[in-house]
Amino acid sequence: MAEQEPAGFMARLKQIGLAFSFTAKRDKWFLPLVILAGLIPIGVAVNYALLFDGSWLFLLGAVFVSLLLMLIVLNSRTSKLVMDQSVGQVGAAYAVVDTMRGWFITPGVAVSTQQDMIHRAIGKPGVVLLAEGGSPRLRNLISQEKKKLSRVVGSTPIYDFTVGEEEGQLSLRKLRKTLTKLPRNINAKQANDLNRRLNALRSSAPMPKGPVPQNMKPPRVPARRCAAADLRIKRR
Repeated sequence: MAEQEPAGFMARLKQIGLAFSFTAKRDKWFLPLVILAGLIPIGVAVNYALLFDGSWLFLLGAVFVSLLLMLIVLNSRTSKLVMDQSVGQVGAAYAVVDTMRGWFITPGVAVSTQQDMIHRAIGKPGVVLLAEGGSPRLRNLISQEKKKLSRVVGSTPIYDFTVGEEEGQLSLRKLRKTLTKLPRNINAKQANDLNRRLNALRSSAPMPKGPVPQNMKPPRVPARRCAAADLRIKRR
C-alpha cells in the first residue's frame, strides 16, 4: 500500500498540471484569478504579522489557504470552459450526468433516423429521460419511451427534459442544477435495483413475432445430396 500512494499522488499532480495548462491557454481570466487567489491570503498574513507582531506560523497557514483557493479557481474555471465547449455537442447531456454522484445513466436508449437521442438517467428523483435533438418527431420518441418505461417502473416518477440551447429547451449549463432540485422519491437502493432491472430488460433480445423471415430459415438440402448421403450410409 505504501508504494501505491506516491503513484496516486504523482498522477493527481499530473492531472492538475494538464488542467492548468488546458485552462490557461483558453481562458484569459484564469491566470489573473489564480494569482489573486494565491497572493491575497499571503498578503493578509504578512500584514498581520508585521502590524500586530503575530507569529510567522500564521504565514504557513496562509500558504495552505492560498493553495486551496487556487485549486478552487482552477476547478471552477476548468468546469466552465469544458461546459462551454460541450454546448451543442451530441452526448453532452450524458457526459454531464455521468459525472454526478448518485445517478445511473444509460446513453442512447432511443435513437431516431434524424439523429435524435434519448439518454435514461436514474436517481433518487426517479427516472429522467434526457432528449437531445431538434426534429419534430422528438416528442413522439419521448412519449414512446415513457410508455415503455411506465410498464416496468410502476409508480416511480418519470421526468423528461429536452436538452439544448433553443427556446423551450433546458440549457446544458442548467442541467446539473435542475436535476439536483428534483424531489427525492426513491432511495439509493431502489434506484440501483431499478437501473439493473431496466438494463437487463434492454440487453435481453426478444424473439420476433410472426413468420420466420426467409433469411432465418435453414437452407434446403438438394434431393441428390440426400440420396448420395443415404447411399454412403448403406455402404458403411
